[in-house]
Amino acid sequence: MPLKQYNLGFIGGGNMAEAIARGCIRTGIFKPSEIFVADPASERRELLTRKLGLATTDDCGAVAAAAKSILLAVKPQKIEEALGQIKPALDSDSLIISIVAAVSTGFIEKQLGATIRVVRLMPNTPVLVGAGASGICRGHAATDADMRFATSIFGACGVVVEVPESLMDAITSVSGSGPAYVFYLAEAMAAAGASMGLAPADAQLLAKQTIIGAGRLLEQSPDSVEELRRKVTSPGGFTEAAINSMASQKFAAMIAQALSAAVQRGAELSR
Repeated sequence: MPLKQYNLGFIGGGNMAEAIARGCIRTGIFKPSEIFVADPASERRELLTRKLGLATTDDCGAVAAAAKSILLAVKPQKIEEALGQIKPALDSDSLIISIVAAVSTGFIEKQLGATIRVVRLMPNTPVLVGAGASGICRGHAATDADMRFATSIFGACGVVVEVPESLMDAITSVSGSGPAYVFYLAEAMAAAGASMGLAPADAQLLAKQTIIGAGRLLEQSPDSVEELRRKVTSPGGFTEAAINSMASQKFAAMIAQALSAAVQRGAELSR
């Protein structure tokens, strides 16, 4: 087996893998020369080499043989094929970090061997702009050092919260799927504004910027989310009328029910 010469290898070089690699390079965790990527699409390999200076290949086994740590970033339906390709190249020093949705550490351990060190993460799409929220859990053989290493990688792209694996579906429902809920809210706000007479483009711009601004305020303010909401909600005013309408329609219960549905679907898809 060739001597390992890369600190991080990606199996899959899609948008999420690119964002993670960018975060690692931007924060100095790794140099481009320390990252090796396997992807079947020649255009993705060319892009990663041209934009980030990364070594690339279409051979997953070559990455597994040459990298100390392997980050699985393939689609769930490709996971068994990918694990089969990398298994012969792994050794006792190999660490597997997986961001494959609905695939447990136990499934990976079963495919690769019970002693393999596995760390599982669930990032979300704001990782693409360095503002992600990721949940992390450990497999049976993963060490504290493995967890710190994986956390440093994803911490370069946002925040990381450690949970037991039994709560990874909850992480997925809150933060993994969460950006879609916010985008859905923006859609609804823009549509409502347009129905009130605003130009559709203006309504969309206002809804978009309102969510961006609220997010920045939420990030930078020392106040709790409840306090921030209270400060906007003047007694007897516009905002209170809207909040009261939402409450009368059991808005909080609807959100809780939606997240529960996501958790249930996660359990159905998990392997």
